[in-house]
Amino acid sequence: MTRRLISSGSSFEAQIGYSRAVVDGDWIFVSGTTGFDYATMQITDDVAAQCAQTLRNIEHALAQAGASLADVVRVHYILPVAADFEACWPVLRERFGAVRPAATMFQAGLADPRMKIEIEVTAKKRSG
Repeated sequence: MTRRLISSGSSFEAQIGYSRAVVDGDWIFVSGTTGFDYATMQITDDVAAQCAQTLRNIEHALAQAGASLADVVRVHYILPVAADFEACWPVLRERFGAVRPAATMFQAGLADPRMKIEIEVTAKKRSG
């Protein structure tokens, strides 16, 4: 199997030197992704809206890899303010409620103070 790199077009990828996702066989590793709209490089101030945009960004990367949110097996949520996580729960429940991947939430600083959430996922393409 060959390794394939996926880009979102985010300026961060070129500036820092990483891929939005790496496909290795049936596994897809999606980098920490934030709520920027990569077409405009704009980001809202609302954590729940950032969470929704982040999942759209992840969904786009997974689609390029031939997968979807339904294939996610592990998710890491990173927030600078742990108390903001609860505001994201309705969005997460809507998108992951049926999938129920293994998940962990961390509180940590993010690269840009406008970022209120960063999400990293690992997915495995289903055979058949």
